[in-house]
Amino acid sequence: AQVVESGGGLVQPGGSLRLSCVASGFSFEDHSMGWFRQAPGKKREGVSFISPKNNVNYYSDSVKGRFTISKNNANNTAWLQMNSLKPEDTAVYYCAAGPTLVAGPWEGLYDYWGQGTQVTVSS
Repeated sequence: AQVVESGGGLVQPGGSLRLSCVASGFSFEDHSMGWFRQAPGKKREGVSFISPKNNVNYYSDSVKGRFTISKNNANNTAWLQMNSLKPEDTAVYYCAAGPTLVAGPWEGLYDYWGQGTQVTVSS
């Protein structure tokens, strides 16, 4: 079982990126999905999360109004649409999946983690 992220890259401030996370080997529709990020020298932080049935979303205050999380249970994929990007959004972004109805930034909820994808916001 695994999750694999893609879609990171270099973008100018104010730009957009869409991260994807493809899951395999577990029952995607029974898992909450989430995105964490870790900037150099900082602790990993929770960014955005979505419950298994797409009815509960969570966003950290730092990304609320700019990022949108979504998932499609038919194709085992979750996305993080990131708009109005700022230099402080620069980090490695990790996708995570957990067999829980709770959608939130508590790392212990999540069993499966991706390798991470680098997002760099710079002019």
